[in-house]
Amino acid sequence: METIDKIKEQIAENPVLLYMKGSPKLPSCGFSAQTVQALMNCGEQFAYVDILQNPDIRSELPKYADWPTFPQLWVKGELVGGCDIILEMFQQGELQPLLQEAAPKADS
Repeated sequence: METIDKIKEQIAENPVLLYMKGSPKLPSCGFSAQTVQALMNCGEQFAYVDILQNPDIRSELPKYADWPTFPQLWVKGELVGGCDIILEMFQQGELQPLLQEAAPKADS
């Protein structure tokens, strides 16, 4: 599978997806760590892809997204942004409703 197709599939299959360095439990950069903290504080589930383990995605995603840096948060197929945007949205109370609307709900 082509890398771009893999990226498109990941974005399509995960309503809330974070491309980051490392994992939520063990982020490998400060920006990824801050972004994960904001997402976790919202209390919704999210998927992630460790770009350090996927060098093909690390090189192709910035071109596909037209966004040069990581982390990248995608919600319902749309690029929301990187660390600064996520933190600003979190502080202004805009991130939680966005994630609540998009996050998969557990069957009750």
